[in-house]
Amino acid sequence: MSIPKLFKQAILITSLAVAASAGAQDIKLGYNGDLSASPSAQSGQAAVLGMAAAIEDINAAGGVLGKKLVLITRDDVSSPPKSIQNMSELIDNEKVAVVFGPTNSGNAMAWKHIANQKKIPVIGNVASGSDITKPMRPGADNYMFRVSMQDREQVAALMGYVKKNAEASKVIGLMAETTGYGQGGLKDMQEIAKLQGIDIAETERFGVADTDMTSQLNKMKSAGVDTIVVWAQGTPIAQLVRSMEKINYFPLVLSSWAADNITFYDAAGKTLAEKPIFMRTVSDTFTPAQQKLFDRIGSKLKAPGSFSFALHGYDSTMLYAAAAKQAGSIDGPAIRAALEDLTTPVQGLLKTYDKPFSKTDHEALRAKDFVWIRWKDGKLMPYTDAVIGSLGDADIKK
Repeated sequence: MSIPKLFKQAILITSLAVAASAGAQDIKLGYNGDLSASPSAQSGQAAVLGMAAAIEDINAAGGVLGKKLVLITRDDVSSPPKSIQNMSELIDNEKVAVVFGPTNSGNAMAWKHIANQKKIPVIGNVASGSDITKPMRPGADNYMFRVSMQDREQVAALMGYVKKNAEASKVIGLMAETTGYGQGGLKDMQEIAKLQGIDIAETERFGVADTDMTSQLNKMKSAGVDTIVVWAQGTPIAQLVRSMEKINYFPLVLSSWAADNITFYDAAGKTLAEKPIFMRTVSDTFTPAQQKLFDRIGSKLKAPGSFSFALHGYDSTMLYAAAAKQAGSIDGPAIRAALEDLTTPVQGLLKTYDKPFSKTDHEALRAKDFVWIRWKDGKLMPYTDAVIGSLGDADIKK
């Protein structure tokens, strides 16, 4: 049996056991995301493992409001219709107090209206689409929060790098896959390039399943492009650098965080995997607290590189618990209000969250919290250079 199937089976057994043993006084937390279908499923699996560890720690310390937390998971198999169905099932049938996830940004956009209409808080801990945490309309109460990367924050930092690297990055090109993820990132790249006053010499697109991008790259090469910013998932980024090798054209490559995925590394190979520079929330150099969690769950991860999502899962659960304790309630509007004005800092594994959210800002992590990364000898290692060392808040425009 494959690892995804084994994981899916284990999650199903765990969920059934939780549902069978959950008492009337338990607080149910839901997770709705891809746990088996796409390459991103490893991210959802890791987030669930992190959440489970946080729940174990919270319950061992007495729970929340005198009650135990329990986790109910639903696999949306990367399908928006299934993800919508899961939301209704979790909220209406399971009566969860909060939903975490999803894995895919498009699925969040497909059902965010449900969470807002039913006033059920959602704390995203994987998907990074920029629009997920925006309110349904200006000034409306917003129940979508996030403890993960956000595409626009990443793009802002990458474009800040391009601007500061002007002596070497003279001719800029943009590339993106044709999925919603890729085109959303391309929109962010184009808008922030304009904010930074960066002229774009060439813009090219490619299919997520394409294996040869030499045609697009030859256009970049002919235009004299020396720096390419690319927004795509792990495997197509790998095919991009493999295509660069075919025509012996290696401009500076700045990419989305999807280059941290083991599917990227496996498809690119050790040498080519070291070409892109990108950002994520943690490197393979852990703090003592992060190492402690890794020692607990690392053997269950499909790929060690997915550990960042376990940290997102852990911290998002701790923030929910803090909000419930502050509110003295698990009522949706009370949780939303508490999250928007947490009065006591929350110690997480990625950072200490001191008022991470506000009424108008539902993003817990910002570009300053991200780590610059480059693959080195098969590990996701911190990367720095003179440009990164000189970047300040004023250089990050969004």
